[in-house]
Amino acid sequence: MPGRTDPPPDETPDDVEPDQPTPDAGVQPATHAPAPTDERGERMRRASRAVAVASAELLLVAGGVIVLGYVLGKLWVVLLPVVLGLLFTTVLWPPTRFLRNHGWPSALAALTVLLTFFAAFAGIIALIAPPVVQQVEELADGVSVGLEQLQDWLTGPPFNLGEEQIGNAVDQAINTIQGNAQNIAQYAVTGATAIGGALINLVLALVLTFFFLKDGPRWVPWLAAQTGPPAAPHVAALSYKTWSTLSEFIRQQALVGFFDAFFIALGLWILGVPLVLPLAVLTFFGAFIPIIGAFVAGGFAVLIALVDSGFTTALIVLGIVILVQQIEGNILQPILQGRGLNLHAAVVILAVTAGASLAGIIGAFLAVPVTALIAVAYRYGRDQLDGKSPEVLPDGTRAQIVPDETGAHLTHEPVAPAQEGDAEPQPGEGDREERATR
Repeated sequence: MPGRTDPPPDETPDDVEPDQPTPDAGVQPATHAPAPTDERGERMRRASRAVAVASAELLLVAGGVIVLGYVLGKLWVVLLPVVLGLLFTTVLWPPTRFLRNHGWPSALAALTVLLTFFAAFAGIIALIAPPVVQQVEELADGVSVGLEQLQDWLTGPPFNLGEEQIGNAVDQAINTIQGNAQNIAQYAVTGATAIGGALINLVLALVLTFFFLKDGPRWVPWLAAQTGPPAAPHVAALSYKTWSTLSEFIRQQALVGFFDAFFIALGLWILGVPLVLPLAVLTFFGAFIPIIGAFVAGGFAVLIALVDSGFTTALIVLGIVILVQQIEGNILQPILQGRGLNLHAAVVILAVTAGASLAGIIGAFLAVPVTALIAVAYRYGRDQLDGKSPEVLPDGTRAQIVPDETGAHLTHEPVAPAQEGDAEPQPGEGDREERATR
């Protein structure tokens, strides 16, 4: 046909491979993606809605945690004595309970135990004070000798410092101290203020300890009575579980302190370092203040060894202190607290690190018990959701509020095995009873 040029039959267009057929007009090539269904859009909308709701809930929870942390930070001055008082109460409650069970009035039993605690503390001070006083002069002479040895060590190899260089360094240090006298004075005032605040908190904590020992058994019935019968079993069970957790924390911390004190004192005694008993007591109490307490106690031991027995003995003591503290901090304490508080060793280490970074020494000290209490509440809620009846106490009873004309009473009623999964407490005769204050 004129004006029309057809391609030769053996030629194909450039964009089509010779071994594949040319697609027909209006038909697109197939892909490996699955074919969409009509329900994809609706499912996408449901998924987006679920993600949005979950994100909003997460933001609300995070906001609530931030607000709670802010409020607790503002009320920390009031909360700290309460927390310390509770920790003291965990130590002093067993003897107080023994006296109360033998007919002592609650106030008299609490006062007696608290005064005995003061007497024991004063006795420890009286026990370690005479050796310290007797060896003060020897230690003072040893300081002078130790400084001379330090100077001889610096002037010899490998440092080979001249006496003039050492004198210049001492003069420079003195000038630096004099130039920063104002800042040092401010630090001293700040430190004195902190010490004064700590003493006030300690006195307030001891006063609260007396009231906790005196009126402590009334707390759970009173709190359960405020919440009502449906929540009373859960309030009582959580209260008992948290109290048991705090008591376990104090026992484990005391065991760790005894481990540190015993083995460090044993090393000092073998090496003939003086003041073994005072250093052991200092190490024991220092274990209750994580990081700083162990560092200060070990530093005192090394310093006294250096002054009394020389540089070599001080290095050996330093090695003993580091070895004991490494075993205690990395092996013994995580294992004991992990088993006693039902926390993994890694959780314990991370909790102490986070507490120290957030609130210093107090934060490091309170990090483990606070984490343990959070874990107790979490496990309780999880078991409740799973229908495991965590409100049933280990003795097979469940708390119940029973009102009468005199007030509210918290009774502990036995639970039959078939009733342990019930959400509501079953009526019955209680085998124990605690009175709630109005």
